[in-house]
Amino acid sequence: MNSDQQSGVLLSEQRGYIGIITFNRPAQHNALSAQLLTELCAVLAAWAASGEVRVVILTGAGDKAFSAGYDINAIATVGPEHKTSDNNEPQQTVLERGLAAVKNFPYPTIAMLNGHCFGGALHMALCCDIRIAADHIAMAMPPAKLGMVYGAEGLTQFIQTLGSAKTREMFFTGRTYEGQQIAEMGLVGQLVPAEELEHTVLMMAEEIASNAPLALRGIKRIMNIIEEPALSGTEVKEVDELVAGSFRSSDLKEGQAAFLEKRKPRFLGN
Repeated sequence: MNSDQQSGVLLSEQRGYIGIITFNRPAQHNALSAQLLTELCAVLAAWAASGEVRVVILTGAGDKAFSAGYDINAIATVGPEHKTSDNNEPQQTVLERGLAAVKNFPYPTIAMLNGHCFGGALHMALCCDIRIAADHIAMAMPPAKLGMVYGAEGLTQFIQTLGSAKTREMFFTGRTYEGQQIAEMGLVGQLVPAEELEHTVLMMAEEIASNAPLALRGIKRIMNIIEEPALSGTEVKEVDELVAGSFRSSDLKEGQAAFLEKRKPRFLGN
């Protein structure tokens, strides 16, 4: 895909009413980074302001990875202590801002899953309205293998998509799912041969973009309102402390080191 904008880590292109964003870090399996997520937010904000893009497609460069998730070397930077805010907005990490930008884009979004999709990238795929995947890909949610407590917003997103039982299985085991398993889990709506993926996604994007923009915006906004989690102030504080505690733990440091060293972690529970 040719790109209209190119920073190196993120490519963006507009084809009529369709916007295409490509994570472009193939040597790092398209791992998400602060720079990539910041540029993603900027592109989506510009497209939202212009009103010219009525469908967004997210994908990864190459054919091996949609994205391996947030860069493991910088995992601590998505902890609660790194939350910041702009323009009186709620405090968020750079990953949370990227996820919110995708979920709250005013028009439909499609994850074109061309390769494996793990961790925060899988959460981002679930923030998309539609997910279509090549039939060879793998998916996993490994926070428990890294010693990390995942936040309420993310777990809510998974429960709404997969149901509680399958979400518990996925997060408690950290298991990798492949092929038909990911369709059976509800992680994707369609599985297609890799050579048919781009055509299938573009055909759906064109179908969506041909519909009334006011209806698309209104339907998506109402769906997002309905799906907002409703937590009390006390529950929000408890959730935040559980997440923050995991980012301060020795287990997270051990999980990160074990991943990078390709060995089994030795967790101590603190």
